[in-house]
Amino acid sequence: MPAHKHIPSFATLLDSCASKRDLQKLKQIHARIITVGISRHDFIRAKLVASYASCAQMSQASYIFSLTNRRPTFLYNSLIRGYSSLFLFSQSLSIFCQMLFAHKPIDCYTLPAVLKSCSGLSALRLGRQVHCAVVANGLASDLATINALISMYSKCGDLAAARKVFDRMTERNLVTWSAMMAGYGVHGVFGEVFELFDGMVDAGEVPDGVTFTAVLAACSHGGFMENGRKYFGMMEERFGVRPRLEHYTCMVDMLGRAGRVEEAEELIEGMEVEPDEALWGALLASCKIHGKVEVAERVAEKVYGRRLNEASL
Repeated sequence: MPAHKHIPSFATLLDSCASKRDLQKLKQIHARIITVGISRHDFIRAKLVASYASCAQMSQASYIFSLTNRRPTFLYNSLIRGYSSLFLFSQSLSIFCQMLFAHKPIDCYTLPAVLKSCSGLSALRLGRQVHCAVVANGLASDLATINALISMYSKCGDLAAARKVFDRMTERNLVTWSAMMAGYGVHGVFGEVFELFDGMVDAGEVPDGVTFTAVLAACSHGGFMENGRKYFGMMEERFGVRPRLEHYTCMVDMLGRAGRVEEAEELIEGMEVEPDEALWGALLASCKIHGKVEVAERVAEKVYGRRLNEASL
């Protein structure tokens, strides 16, 4: 069989490796691609770049990219997204700049990762320029891009711009509401968090774990203990959202700040998920602040006793 006949089947296999993030399988497929003699084909190289990027192997993805002659937009997108997902924001933006210099068209998969990288570097000025690119490329109605824009403005501290984008949207989803709530919560505008939560529910959206993390974090940082209890109680009872470790952490932090250390300890004891050392550490810190020696001794015995047991196994 001629070598080029293998290209469609190997492209499908590479797509499967990328979607499953199966690095071991990817390496096996890559070896077979070399064996059948299609490793230099630009389409296969593009698929390899995308696959290695999906598996967080950016050095390999970047090397294959450097060998590729024809570089379509999706190839640049793969690297931009891959670097951004690993919090290598400068590298992500560097690839985006290369893409612009190469005069490649921007599509709906390009800018969410670019905006995430702007957020990670607090690069508000660049983020505003990317906002212009959103409009210029006809992506102002693309929900994923606009959600990333709200998140960028929020994380960079420009809440007014984030809210302006939010208010102009004709369509919103759960990510939209949660991003705006998280932005207000991080910057201490707690009243807006609770108003947005009510507005989201009134709009027919069902909050998920991410939404409740934003709301409970606001309750914790703002000292809204009764609100925190209310939202935590409605998670599973009203919306069927089972609390995860991050939700318990918010509650323990909130109760600890208020001096309700025993209540926080009781909450941890009743958890359906395994507490981690960070959660116990938050409780110990609260014990120290409020002079709860007995609780601290119990917590220390549990944490360090467990370590000793694990070490002896």
